[in-house]
Amino acid sequence: MLVECFEKSRRRYRVGNDTKHASCGYTFGMFTGIVQAKGRISGIQRNDFGARLSVDGLGWPDPKVYQPARGDSICVSGVCLTVVEVAGGAGGVLSFDVIAETLAKTNLGELKEGDPVNLEPPVTASQPLGGHFMQGHVDGVGEVTDVQAGKNEHRVTVKPPAELMAYIIPKGSIAIDGISLTIAEVTEDRFEVALIPTTLDLTTLGDTTVGRRVNLETDIISKTVVHQLERLRGGTPDQSPALTMQALRDAGFCGPA
Repeated sequence: MLVECFEKSRRRYRVGNDTKHASCGYTFGMFTGIVQAKGRISGIQRNDFGARLSVDGLGWPDPKVYQPARGDSICVSGVCLTVVEVAGGAGGVLSFDVIAETLAKTNLGELKEGDPVNLEPPVTASQPLGGHFMQGHVDGVGEVTDVQAGKNEHRVTVKPPAELMAYIIPKGSIAIDGISLTIAEVTEDRFEVALIPTTLDLTTLGDTTVGRRVNLETDIISKTVVHQLERLRGGTPDQSPALTMQALRDAGFCGPA
């Protein structure tokens, strides 16, 4: 059954001289925020449901490693999108249909032809799991409020939507425009990340300026823990009493007193 599932797959990964299949007739994506390339928006066609975005991979991906096909998932600046057309083969132009809601709730709706975007294919079990687990489901759009480009350090400060601050912790993980980053500092209403030269060179963050709007996806583990604790408390952090030992016992987290 599993073999049949793989044989029917539409997603193909090349390992050596063999083409490996990785899904069961439908597509899904899991990413780690290790951007593989910077592409460029080569076309935007508005339509009734939203828009069709065309992205020039500028030579990415290497066909010996990965050959994108119609139906594959690609993370485009932090947003999981489905390939609807491949022109020019691997390294050519990939097209994606983007619904109006996605355009409105991410910064994809602000893109113009010629703008750069970060690209990452879905991770497979045979790859090193760098970065952190990401779904490509943007939680909100933040604003860059400060950029400190010093000789020995490059730091970017972002103000996220207020409701995301519960998931943002010092030394935790966050994705900014699809890039896995470690949170260096957290204040009351914003956070800061420190960027290494490689990140500046290989991603769109190298050109970040104050006022830029960026896609944010908070850590899925943080979100899961916070949501579960809120359920145990019976509401939201602002509306419910503190978590008690009895609530933990009732949920099976610890034994009798």
